[in-house]
Amino acid sequence: MSRYYAFNGDADGLCALHQLRLVETHPAILVTGVKRDITLLRHIAGRDGDTVTVLDVSLHQNRKDLLRLLNSRVSVRYFDHHQSGELPGDPLLEAHIDESADVCTSMLVDRYIGGRYRLWAIVAAFGDNLTKIARAMATEAGLNPQATAAMEKLGTCLNYNAYGESIEDLHYHPAELSELIMPFADPAGFIEQSDVLARLHAGYEDDMAKARLQAARRGIAPGIVVLPNEPWARRAIGVLTNELAQSRPDTPHAILSPKASGGFTVSVRVPADSPVSAADFCSRFETGGGRKLAGGINYLAEAELDRFVARFHAHFTAH
Repeated sequence: MSRYYAFNGDADGLCALHQLRLVETHPAILVTGVKRDITLLRHIAGRDGDTVTVLDVSLHQNRKDLLRLLNSRVSVRYFDHHQSGELPGDPLLEAHIDESADVCTSMLVDRYIGGRYRLWAIVAAFGDNLTKIARAMATEAGLNPQATAAMEKLGTCLNYNAYGESIEDLHYHPAELSELIMPFADPAGFIEQSDVLARLHAGYEDDMAKARLQAARRGIAPGIVVLPNEPWARRAIGVLTNELAQSRPDTPHAILSPKASGGFTVSVRVPADSPVSAADFCSRFETGGGRKLAGGINYLAEAELDRFVARFHAHFTAH
C-alpha cells in the first residue's frame, strides 16, 4: 500500500501539507509542481488500497483522474477551496471542500486537525492574500505586531516561490521546500533557524522591484498589464497581482506573463462585489479556473488575447 500527498506548491498547499505531516508521521510520496501545475492526480497511478490526500488543487481540473483513482479502489481525501463542480458520490472520497471567499485550504486542514498548528494556517492565509483574515487570526492567537509581520513575510515569500513556468524558474522545488520546513512545528523556528526565508526574500525584492516598475507603465487596457518574457516576471506574477488587488481593492486586475513556449499565463483578481467571480470568468477559457476573488488561466494563446481583453472589459470594467 502506498500513501501520497498531492499538493499545490504555493504557500497554501505547502502549509496545508505541513500541518497534516506534523500530525500524520507515516512515510508518503509527495506529488507537486509549480503553482499552475494543478492536474496533479495524473501523476499517480494508484492501486487498490492506496491512499491519496489532495491539497489545494481544483477537483474540477482533476475530475477525470480522481474518478480513475476511485474506480481503482484508491481512498482519496480532498481538501480545497477552489471551484469543484459536483462531487463524485463515492464512499472512498472524503471531501473537505469550501468555496467561500474567506477560507483557504490550510484553514480547512486547521479545522480538520483541531487547530493544533494554527500558526502555519496563518502563514498560508497571508500567502493566499487573505490579509485581513490572517491578521485577525494572528490577533486571536496572541501574536504581537512583530511576529505577525514575520508570518506575513514568510507567507508572501513561500507563495512567491511557487510561481514559474517550470521548476527551473523557482528558487526551491516545492517538495524540497516541504522537507526543509518539516522539522519546524512553529513558523518562528523556521524563520530563525533556516536561511530559506532570507534567500527567498532577496529574490522576491529583486523581482518585485522590476515588476512594480512594469506595472506602473500604461497597460494594454484598463486593469490589464502584460509582463515581459523573463523568469523574474513569471516568478513575480502572483505576488504582483495580489499587491495590486490590495492597493486597489475596488478595481479588477489581470496580469499576463508570456510563456517561453508562446502564449500567456494569466492571473486575475476581482473586487468582493464583482458581479462575476474570478473563477467563473477564467473558466470560460479552456485552462482557466480559481475561486471567487482570485482566478487564473494556465495557458492563453496569443490569438486569444483580444478576446480576453474584450471579455475582461465587458464583465468587469464596464460595470
